[in-house]
Amino acid sequence: MRVLGIETSCDETGIAIFDDQAGILSHQLYSQVKLHADYGGVVPELASRDHVRKTIPLIQAALQEAGLGKDDIDGIAYTAGPGLVGAILVGATIGRSLAMAWNKPAIAVHHMEGHLLAPMLEEQAPEFPFVALLVSGGHSMLVRVDGIGSYQLLGESIDDAAGEAFDKTAKLMGLDYPGGPLLSRLAEKGTTGRFHFPRPMTDRPGLDMSFSGLKTFAANTIAANGDDQQTRADIARAFEDAVVDTLAIKCRRALKETGLNRLVVAGGVSANRHLRSQLAELMASLNGEVFYPRPEYCTDNGAMIAYAGMQRLKAGVFEPLVVKAVPRWPLDSLAPVTDTLA
Repeated sequence: MRVLGIETSCDETGIAIFDDQAGILSHQLYSQVKLHADYGGVVPELASRDHVRKTIPLIQAALQEAGLGKDDIDGIAYTAGPGLVGAILVGATIGRSLAMAWNKPAIAVHHMEGHLLAPMLEEQAPEFPFVALLVSGGHSMLVRVDGIGSYQLLGESIDDAAGEAFDKTAKLMGLDYPGGPLLSRLAEKGTTGRFHFPRPMTDRPGLDMSFSGLKTFAANTIAANGDDQQTRADIARAFEDAVVDTLAIKCRRALKETGLNRLVVAGGVSANRHLRSQLAELMASLNGEVFYPRPEYCTDNGAMIAYAGMQRLKAGVFEPLVVKAVPRWPLDSLAPVTDTLA
C-alpha cells in the first residue's frame, strides 16, 4: 500500500509517499522561514497563501521522485489539525479533492500523532507501550502510548510550549527568526553556572509544565546584567539548561509513574543536542531506551503524516466526503487502532 502524505499545519509544506513494504519513497519539504523572518514570527495569512502556491508543485515533485503516477497511490493522508486553520484548510482541501478525483480513500491525520509516530520510520523503532515526550513550537506534552490511538495524556504545558519559549527568549536577545536553534548555538558558547534559572513546576507533584516564566526571567536577567555577547551566551546557556532539566525531571517522573522504561521524544525541539544528551543519560541510569526520529523528521514533514495515515487506512478507517480541519484537537480523543503495521 502506498500513501501520499500532506502536511500544511503551520509554516512548512511537507509532502511524502510511504510504501508499507519499501518505506519512504519520496520526501519533499519547503520551509517558509524566509517569508516570515521580517515579521519575527509566522503570519497566518501569508502561511496559507504560500501553502496554496507550493502544495501541488511539491506533490508533483514527490510523484516524480518516486517514479509514480496517481494510479500507483492507494490513499491520501492530510493533516487536519491542530494548527493554523487557514494553513490546515489548504492541505485538507487539496488532499480531499485529490482523493475524490483519483477515487482513493482519504484520512484526516492528527498532527501530533504524526510527530509521536515519526520514530516508527527508523530502522530501530520502539515497541509499545512507551512514554512519549512531544516538544515543539506549539505543544509540549507527556503521553502514555499503549498502541496507535491508545493515548493517555499525562501532562502538558499550561502556557508556552518549550519551542515557543525558545523562540521568544531568542527574540529578547535580538536573534533572528526562528530563534530557537540560534539560541541553542549561542548557548554552546556560554558558561554553565554563571546564571541559574528556576526549573518551573518541579518543586510540586504532577507532570504539567510551564515555560513562559523562563522568558520573563531571561528578560530581567538581561536588564540587570547588560547585553554584551558573552553575557547573552551565558544567559542562553542558563535558559537552555533550565528547559532541558525541567523536561528531564518530568520524563523521569512520567516513567516512574507508568512503570515503563521506553521513552520516545519527538517534535522540533527533539533535535536539540543538549536535550538528547541529557535524556540519553537519564535512560541509561534507568536501564531503559530512548528513541528519536532522524533530524529531518523532527520538524513538520509529510513522511510522518503518510505513515500515521497508513496505519488507519490499513485498518479500514477513512474519511467521508468532507474537508476536515480541526485547529484544536486533543490527542487523547483519537480512536485506538488495533490492526496496523506496527
